[in-house]
Amino acid sequence: MKFMKLGSKSDSFQTDGNNTRYVVSDLAADLVVQVGNVKFYLHKFPLLSKSSRLQKLVSSATEGNGDEINIDEIPGGSSAFELCAMFCYGMVFTLDAYNVVAVRCAAEYLEMYESMDKGNLVYKIDVFLSYSIFKSWKDSIIVLESTKAFLPLSEELKLVSHSIDAIASKASTDVSKVDWSYTYNRKKTLKEGGDPEWNGVRSRTIPRDWWVEDLCDLEIDLYTRVIVTIKNKRSMSNQLLGKALKAYAYRRFPVSGKNAMPKNEVSKIRVILDTIIRLLPAEKGTISCSFLLKMLKVSMLVESGESLKAELVKRIGHQLEEASVDDLLISSSEDETMVYNVHLIQKMLQEFMSQDCNEENSKEDNGEIQEINSSHSGILSEASKLIVARVFDGYLTEIAKDPHLPVSLFVSVAEMVSTLPRPTHDNLYRAIDTYLKEHPWISKSERKRICRLMDCKKLSSEACVHAVQNERLPLRIVVQVLFFEQVRASASSGSGSPTPDLPKAIKDLNRGSYGSSHLGTTTTDEDWDAMASAEELQALRSELTVLRVSKHGSNGCEYRNSSAETAPISKVRGLIMSRRILSKIWNSRGAQQTENTGSDSSGSLEAKSTPVRRGRHSVS
Repeated sequence: MKFMKLGSKSDSFQTDGNNTRYVVSDLAADLVVQVGNVKFYLHKFPLLSKSSRLQKLVSSATEGNGDEINIDEIPGGSSAFELCAMFCYGMVFTLDAYNVVAVRCAAEYLEMYESMDKGNLVYKIDVFLSYSIFKSWKDSIIVLESTKAFLPLSEELKLVSHSIDAIASKASTDVSKVDWSYTYNRKKTLKEGGDPEWNGVRSRTIPRDWWVEDLCDLEIDLYTRVIVTIKNKRSMSNQLLGKALKAYAYRRFPVSGKNAMPKNEVSKIRVILDTIIRLLPAEKGTISCSFLLKMLKVSMLVESGESLKAELVKRIGHQLEEASVDDLLISSSEDETMVYNVHLIQKMLQEFMSQDCNEENSKEDNGEIQEINSSHSGILSEASKLIVARVFDGYLTEIAKDPHLPVSLFVSVAEMVSTLPRPTHDNLYRAIDTYLKEHPWISKSERKRICRLMDCKKLSSEACVHAVQNERLPLRIVVQVLFFEQVRASASSGSGSPTPDLPKAIKDLNRGSYGSSHLGTTTTDEDWDAMASAEELQALRSELTVLRVSKHGSNGCEYRNSSAETAPISKVRGLIMSRRILSKIWNSRGAQQTENTGSDSSGSLEAKSTPVRRGRHSVS
């Protein structure tokens, strides 16, 4: 820390009790100065020769009490006036970053200018500030913090602006020129700097964010001015500014939960939060999505304005691919019955999905040149879609455990991400199964509506095995799973026909042939939408086993059903042979293929042969 010693006499003020100060001298005191509840017994000559204000006060005093004046309003109070008086007497005292602002403001109040005496106190302090204090990183921060107690005078004297400029200039200095002390996590420093020893001399790499932690000690109004000044210098990256704002937020208020939020600081935290969000760089990626979500949770706790929440939701939506499932699990307010605030996450998802529409419109407006230039960003966009699809499948699984979650809301969120590319629908199936398990009371129509979200053709073999044994699924879905597993098994067998071992009616449906041939079995929608019985599930499991043995078997071995299983298997096969139901299945399949023919494929990140599902309403 920088300091300056003034004066040459080793004398000091004597104390007679707590409220009296005097100088030991052969001359009697002829001036009494009252500062607050402290009285100073002094001599006129040394003080009046350096202070213009004291001259005026003494000359304007009444004749009856001309040796006593009152200056209660002096900045810094009795302690600051005592140092100014010591300067007048030539006594030794020390100025440093902690007391220099108080003494400078007191000297200004006493009008201790060069016009009164050459080398007066105001001049000496200004030189000390310019050539010592403002050259020091930490001293500049200490001075800036201390100016707040002396507003507006410290602002008028430009102590605040000079401190801010000094701090901003230091923070913007190239790291290769940083040779002063600063506060930083030393573990991170060693990790970034590599070997801490080189030729016996300890060395370290200066991190680019070396200045962040020290600025966190500033109050929000001064911190804001420093950050704005740093921004205006245009030498700091937005990523570093975002890191600084994040560090300040974590220092100033907790983000771990409602219990950690002091009630008496809610209004203060609300102001800090509003300011931080306003200061965040507009550039995408300058701050993590996880941090933005935590800020959103805090804004809900302190009841920030709707405009602030909307801004956070928009920013989160534009980088939703960075979020995790845990980040999205935002608790509902106390007056809500649902466990999680799903509506808020739905708005974020809408923001994310709107980017794709905006990008397509931009391409149409700007023509082929824009389309060529954005080809690379399109690949990244597909990667983002894959990530968001995976995250929201996990999110749907978590919120499905909420017994108060309405079917309509669950389906609405799932349908919003239904167009996003997925390698498989296993995770979506897990979410659907979880919802069916936690909500066994829902109606058949609701159960059918939920199951439409899933594309049976995109289930893995393991998921198919589970689905065939799942008593919570409607029989229609179970049969579809088995049917597409048959198609898959036939395709992998290497036969020339797409479905060589299937009945002729199914082959005709696969080819899109809907002739006038009649099938012997008719099944109602009610039968298909009902949950499968134990006998039917056992029959379907047996059919699946046949497929797996025929798919992986060798030497022409075959699997045969026992006579006890023949009846239920025949029943299920009869259901499968229902022309009306199979037609509906393949109509849905054909409609999806037709719809996806005119749409963009999922690029190199997903096989082009896998259609993107945009709707499941045709399977009914």
